[in-house]
Amino acid sequence: MELDPDDIFRDEDDDPENEFYQEREASKEMVVYLVDASPKMFSATALQGKDISICSCIALAHCSENSGDFLYMDVQNMLEIYFEFDLTVDVFHFRQHIQENQEETHFHVAVSCIAQSLKTQIINRSYDEVAICFFNTREKKNLQDLNCVYVFNVAERDDLDRPTARLIKDFDCIEESFTKEIGSQCGILSGSRDNSLYNALWVAQALLRKGSAKTADKRILLFTNEDDPFGSIKGVVKIDMTRTTLQRAKDAQDLGISIELLPLSRPDEEFNISLFYSDLLGLEGDDASQFLPLAGERLEDMKDQLRKRMLKKRKVRRVTFSIANGISLELNTYALVRPTLPGTITWLDSVTNVPLQSERSFLCADTGALIQEPAKRVQSYKNEDIKFSVEELSEIKRVSTGHLRLLGFKPLSCLKDYHNLRPSTFLFPSDEEVVGSTCIFIALHRSMLRLNRYAVAFYGSATHPQLVALVAQDEIVTASGQVEPPGMHMIYLPYSDDIRHIEEARYIHTDENNETPRANDDQIRKATALMRRVDLKDFSVCQFSNPALQRHYAVLQALALDEDEMPEVKDETAPDEEGMARTGVVNALEEFKLSVYGENYDEAKEFETNGKVSEASRKRKAIAENAVKECTNYDWSDLADNGKLKDLTTVELKYYLTAHGLPVAGRKEALINRILAHLGK
Repeated sequence: MELDPDDIFRDEDDDPENEFYQEREASKEMVVYLVDASPKMFSATALQGKDISICSCIALAHCSENSGDFLYMDVQNMLEIYFEFDLTVDVFHFRQHIQENQEETHFHVAVSCIAQSLKTQIINRSYDEVAICFFNTREKKNLQDLNCVYVFNVAERDDLDRPTARLIKDFDCIEESFTKEIGSQCGILSGSRDNSLYNALWVAQALLRKGSAKTADKRILLFTNEDDPFGSIKGVVKIDMTRTTLQRAKDAQDLGISIELLPLSRPDEEFNISLFYSDLLGLEGDDASQFLPLAGERLEDMKDQLRKRMLKKRKVRRVTFSIANGISLELNTYALVRPTLPGTITWLDSVTNVPLQSERSFLCADTGALIQEPAKRVQSYKNEDIKFSVEELSEIKRVSTGHLRLLGFKPLSCLKDYHNLRPSTFLFPSDEEVVGSTCIFIALHRSMLRLNRYAVAFYGSATHPQLVALVAQDEIVTASGQVEPPGMHMIYLPYSDDIRHIEEARYIHTDENNETPRANDDQIRKATALMRRVDLKDFSVCQFSNPALQRHYAVLQALALDEDEMPEVKDETAPDEEGMARTGVVNALEEFKLSVYGENYDEAKEFETNGKVSEASRKRKAIAENAVKECTNYDWSDLADNGKLKDLTTVELKYYLTAHGLPVAGRKEALINRILAHLGK
């Protein structure tokens, strides 16, 4: 099968005739939240789970499959020139809040989603810019002085700017002051030529005029529960309003602004996108019919959105791959997996809160005078001091130019798992500067796959050169589309010092006959049964977040927003005590211990005999004794009857649980419920 570079090694949006092709990728995102404030948005509604999933799409509009504290990138999407960046919101706790308070309004849903999205954006991508705009309002506030459109903002901030702590704090209270300060009314009335939706799109487009579409992704997120905004209008007036509004949306899209609808279904009827918004969004056929179901499915996949930094799906750098005899090609490199670390520390002035810039000066040790000349480095050689400038030393240390140079090929069987020193880098050809790179890459890629070989190359920075292995990856396509794109993985090979060989154990437990004990068939069966009991189904490292990072972000949020209480952070890496306490697990564990140690085994006596009481055992014993002592200071039955358990701290609640041998994991509400269940309340 011949590989066609025009079909396989090109993204769907890489059209050579496209004026945006080969341009620099967008560096940040600009978003305008456009919220319908008509009276229908304030009607009480009992949202069901499906409605919540569909209507609460805010940053929500883009579901990331990333979770935990590692960023796993979809290579196919990563290679797209145009992409939609994922915004995040704490869907799980928001849905929980909705279910606890069934009487909610769609306006509250939209405002809550935006507020939570702004908080997560501070951590995710703090340099992105947002604007909040209400339409169908009584008051008006916008630069164009258009009716029924109100741009919400705070002092010392542009209408479209980076989110600030003051914006988030004031927006959290918007529902309390909205009726008095802004007000709600339907801006599209029979007999009136005012068109609030048209005005809102005009204002949003004007807000997004800032910056270039080539360096920023511009989006409008529209919240509404009205599927036919011109339903009350009849005749020629309705046709004219529909035509002008669709034309306004098309003008915005022609300028590189994407419009995304976040539909909120009413309890009595489902949002009908075909009445108006399918034309505005350009949806046809299956795209229109699958719009609402797909939005719901994406949100259902978001079990619990974490505070995490979102790194943009972009190329890391462009490298030159030198093959032989002056032949070279151009490659783009992409990072597939990378760890998430806390942000860098920024030193601020204690008075003005302005970031400080550090400067370094050299003083003469003899005179104390400021040295203006560049510093020199000295190396002693044969009783003589040889002086080097900083530039000369830098040139001496330059072992590699940063290019990728082919050394040869080896069978894939020579590449071992332990050679993968750190996350690999994905390589993909580019013809932006070196024309013909894709054709050469295809020939090399096809040969490596056919001969089952990988390439060995020399690569690295000036200070960290190293050997790498280039492993060709074939394209994988299913009925639903491309699963894996064609390309190469650059695996960083270790030096010999990086590989630690397995050492023979110094101490081997032996029995009385100086023989190493072996597990019998019964012990193996009991151990297998135990492992099956505690095996995690569909385990993924993405299911667990870094508690230290989550606490770090929670502290930053509490400080920035002057919150009285810091958000509680659940440590998902702690042992699942409730799960381990299940009857099936306990029975399997006891059977395993019985098969290994026998019926008359006394663990405490064994420790005393061998003198191997561990520090952890002593700590656990001390904690249990202290819990029993502290537990007697409370009248737990009285506290439970009067509903005062919630006034106790988590530490105090754990006194009771520890004293009675109950699990202590979980949130405060779970601890209280556990105590009530034990007391029979």
